[in-house]
Amino acid sequence: MAHEIEVVDGKAKMIFVGDVPWHGLGTKFELAPSIEEAIKAAGLDWEVVKQSLVIKGTDTDVPAVALTRKTDNRILGVVGPDWNPLQNTKAFEFFKPFIDSKQAEINTAGSLKNGQRVFILAKLNRDPMQIVGDDIVEKYILLSNSHDGTQAIRVGFTPVRVVCANTLAMAHGSNASKLIRVRHTKNMEISLDKIQDTMNLANAEFEATAEQYRAMAKTGLNTEDLKRFVKLVFHKAKSEMEKKIVEAGGVAEESTGGERIFDKIVPLFEKGRGNDMVGVKGTLWAAYNAVTEYIQYERGNNKETRLDQTWFGQGYILNQRALEVARTEFLNKAA
Repeated sequence: MAHEIEVVDGKAKMIFVGDVPWHGLGTKFELAPSIEEAIKAAGLDWEVVKQSLVIKGTDTDVPAVALTRKTDNRILGVVGPDWNPLQNTKAFEFFKPFIDSKQAEINTAGSLKNGQRVFILAKLNRDPMQIVGDDIVEKYILLSNSHDGTQAIRVGFTPVRVVCANTLAMAHGSNASKLIRVRHTKNMEISLDKIQDTMNLANAEFEATAEQYRAMAKTGLNTEDLKRFVKLVFHKAKSEMEKKIVEAGGVAEESTGGERIFDKIVPLFEKGRGNDMVGVKGTLWAAYNAVTEYIQYERGNNKETRLDQTWFGQGYILNQRALEVARTEFLNKAA
């Protein structure tokens, strides 16, 4: 499988601040960079241009345009003529008010799939969520943008468990927590401005999610419970949730290999990153984190593909499903 993180001359096109992330790739910053520094260091200082298409051997125009990277003329995608690219500099400007006011700072940014997708992750300078004891979850904002026409601009809140850097799912209790999709039109920058209004709800949204995490930490699980949890998350099921996954463009996880997945998750449940902590061990919270650790650190072919899968692909879908299963099949029934 091709690398998802773009690598040019042996150098990954991404940056990170502080500790090396799980994928182990990118240029390290000791302190949070400015927007300009991040764009340059992450190799995102390029523009996307639209170029007309014609049928080979004729002068007939094609009712579509090619999106190309100006620096190397790489074709990123083919879209309709009304589709307008959001340049990387403009995407980064979304975070400028938060960075200038010290409400947030850039944590990581980079390019995936040879420039077809770029992402920016900013850490909120708010008190982290304390789940139980020393188990802390930090608060982030994630923006992704595609340059191949396959996705709208998406902005959303992302919790990250400090002890293991696991990217967790939000509880989605209100519209503020949902990844907001913005069409690639001439008015899209106005739409991005409006998105900032929803960030005022971010802290309350995170705390609502933290309450669900804390409830999970108070719910004990035995071996049979864990097996049922894993089965519900990974086995193919004709459920309403499965329909939503398919409608969102996801692919349902095949039901084969369930025992093999369970065998891999059991040791993560018992002694995974942070799961042997007092108050975490043997709980639904440990089971959920075992699943997210498996998705993020072990599932898939290699570390380069896991970043894209964890944030935007099937790993993200499975993460959301794991939280939904924990809430509907365990927390609600225990209440």
